[in-house]
Amino acid sequence: MWIARSIRLIVLVLLTVSVAADAEEQSLAKIPSTFLMQLEINDVIGPATTDYIERNLQKAADTQAHAVLIRLDTPGGLDTSMRRIIKKIISSPIPVISYVAPGGARAASAGTYILYASHIAAMAPATNLGAATPVQIGGFGGFGDDKKDQDDKENGPDKPLSDPMTHKMVNDAAAYIRGLAKMHGRNEQWAEKAVREAASLSAEEALKLNVIDIIATDVRDLLNQLQGRKVKVSGQEVILNTEGIAIKRMAPDWRSEFLAVITNPSIAYILLMIGIYGLVFEFANPGSIVPGTIGGICLLLAMYALQLLPINYAGIALILLGVALMVAEAFVPSIGILGLGGVVAFVIGSIILIDTDVPGFGIDLGLIAGFALSSAAFFIIAIGLLIKSRNHPIVSGKEEMLGRIGVVLDDFDGMGRVRIHSENWQASCNRPLRKNEKVRVTAIDGLLLKVTPIQLQGDE
Repeated sequence: MWIARSIRLIVLVLLTVSVAADAEEQSLAKIPSTFLMQLEINDVIGPATTDYIERNLQKAADTQAHAVLIRLDTPGGLDTSMRRIIKKIISSPIPVISYVAPGGARAASAGTYILYASHIAAMAPATNLGAATPVQIGGFGGFGDDKKDQDDKENGPDKPLSDPMTHKMVNDAAAYIRGLAKMHGRNEQWAEKAVREAASLSAEEALKLNVIDIIATDVRDLLNQLQGRKVKVSGQEVILNTEGIAIKRMAPDWRSEFLAVITNPSIAYILLMIGIYGLVFEFANPGSIVPGTIGGICLLLAMYALQLLPINYAGIALILLGVALMVAEAFVPSIGILGLGGVVAFVIGSIILIDTDVPGFGIDLGLIAGFALSSAAFFIIAIGLLIKSRNHPIVSGKEEMLGRIGVVLDDFDGMGRVRIHSENWQASCNRPLRKNEKVRVTAIDGLLLKVTPIQLQGDE
């Protein structure tokens, strides 16, 4: 039954995806022959943002859009995601315009690199960019606000940075942004300063220092200023014709929204824990099906999400070790040593699981504490009680009668009556029995007990 329901659910999901894809193709088919595709980045730049930008830049090229406009308002993001977006912008066969808007928005950290990589860099009044110093996060790289930014800013460009790894990352980032600045003839010196000293600029200052190309109050003002402007795209000079151009806004679709949810570190962590809980419960109670099915799905989703995030594999190993130790405490009582060690390993692994200090990519400590306590209660207490209950003697049913002691009610040879648990039972024995003689139940055949005298077994 559950297999048939699963098949129907899968068919329904496939039909839904197919209908969504057809609707999207029809919407693209209705786009005017000359149009500008507008995309938006309004949060931390991560795997979901990369997927959204990459797919829509490809759609813009396939549908021969005149240009792509990316509205930026971001505090930064992951280095790997940022570089993938920049690669797609550089290789785009159509102009890409990055516009920091509306007023009060910012293109900090990774957003500054994307702005430098775009063919046209524009900002609205009362916006800012900069603070592009990379954050030390192990092997993945990232950009965001961190105390180390301030320390390195105070050191200055000619003084050694806080540690060799930071020095290496900052040099790499500085060379990268200088290359982007040179590609579009923008201010290389300030670009390096944004990396080494975490410098920031307002829109007016950025225009004065040749960091951006345009200040525009809104999208229509931006398009008016772009009319007739020449830009180089893939080595060829292109003249923008934006007068009266139609704008097609492409909001994140279901795939991007789903990816944004599961790649949230806290959500990925919750999925991982549900997956572990489900599989442990399934192994403890084979045949339950539901816990194993839900646990398997959640674990696969968590693994997919985690491979897109900058994770520390030592963190995953510590989480699994912690779970194993807590389960071991339930099987092999150790006065709490295994359980306490499991909780400690679990908490440390959870804290270091996401290997980044980038804002928006951390796991809440309250969530970790909650899972640590619930895991300890579940694995040590619940599974411990389950194991103990299996070792308790049977207290009901046919099996409970085996080995029980009764008293013969009347003398009999072959068949007679005995009293067990204040109940009278028909019994059979291969030797004569006397009244009040004690017997032990050896087998049950329907409602007939097979008994044997206790004296023959030496059990007086």
